[in-house]
Amino acid sequence: MLQDAAASARPAPEPWSEPLATALLVLADGTILEGFGIGHQGVADGEVCFNTAMTGYQEILTDPSYAGQIVTFTFPHIGNVGTNDEDLESLDAAPASGVRGAVIASAVTRPSSWRSSSHLDGWLKARGIVGITGIDTRALTALIRDRGMPNAVIANDPQGRFDREALKARAAALAPMEGLDLVPPVTSRERTTWGETTWTVKAGYGSRPAGDGYRVVAIDYGVKRNILRLLAQAGCDVTVVPATTPAADILALKPDGVFLSNGPGDPAATGTYAVPVIQELLEKRVPTFGICLGHQLMGLALGGRTVKMGQGHHGANHPVKDHTTGKVEIVSMNHGFAVDPKSLPETAVETHVSLFDGSNCGLSLTDRPAFSVQHHPEASPGPRDSHYLFERFVSLMREHRTGAAGQAK
Repeated sequence: MLQDAAASARPAPEPWSEPLATALLVLADGTILEGFGIGHQGVADGEVCFNTAMTGYQEILTDPSYAGQIVTFTFPHIGNVGTNDEDLESLDAAPASGVRGAVIASAVTRPSSWRSSSHLDGWLKARGIVGITGIDTRALTALIRDRGMPNAVIANDPQGRFDREALKARAAALAPMEGLDLVPPVTSRERTTWGETTWTVKAGYGSRPAGDGYRVVAIDYGVKRNILRLLAQAGCDVTVVPATTPAADILALKPDGVFLSNGPGDPAATGTYAVPVIQELLEKRVPTFGICLGHQLMGLALGGRTVKMGQGHHGANHPVKDHTTGKVEIVSMNHGFAVDPKSLPETAVETHVSLFDGSNCGLSLTDRPAFSVQHHPEASPGPRDSHYLFERFVSLMREHRTGAAGQAK
């Protein structure tokens, strides 16, 4: 079905010839999808997921949470506004480990945006991302929904020279996402400070002076820039530290709060070194806020467990209910694992739930100043319904600081 659909998506051939496939997507079960290459010329592999967002493809392709994955865009018109130097989400502006490949339905047109500085094709080449167009992404998405996210190999050769049997063998031999710690390639290499705030049309990104805000230590498991911007916008002096930073080093910075960032891979694998640190911070009653992988790691630190999802949640149109307010928010999501709420202790209260499948999307602790959410409230890309969570974190730090000052007196 997929091969027929992929063929129908290609431009009509001349009567005497068939268009040459210059790119292949080879699934682990041996299915081969033919298309046309874009971006980096070469071969890459990873787990195939789909993202339903209609905007923000550049932010998606630079989100470190997609490390080790090939992203299928369900929206057909990808690349139509080009790329620029501002919409990057990974801290490292240069090419880095992250998205392995991009699967696109329609051919990429000339950019049409005053903000564009380069065509998507050249941008993908510069970042080493292999792309394929001319694929029936609706059929591929239906396959993922039915069978789960498959491993695959994506290959781009302008001459159409492929060893198909070798690509099939490579795809079949790929390790599953379970058990993979993908944080080391995307985390910061050293401690840094962050002061950039959110973007406006007139001024671009702003900045705030350090020294008068709440001291926040952000543990970088693959953090996104817009998360850090919203923390700074909310009045925080942010220090970003590598994922393996010991709890003693974090506490030595005398933080008012700790942020646990998003990131890729299996949380249980990352948890081997992250969970003991989080447990110590919670024991010291440091106000803590986690997003995505940070949420999953907090669940593990409380003694809970995480489970692999069939198709995951990837998109900017997911309905989530906040039990603390009774409101339904439309949010951005990007995760393939979820916290099992039944495994959490009584001190962990489920605060948010997905209205798509009932999976856990948030928790807060009754005995310690900590909470976390599965979705991405920074909205890059996506709606801004959940921006309030950054103010909630600031309020938690304010209450804790006030309480600590009162105890000191």
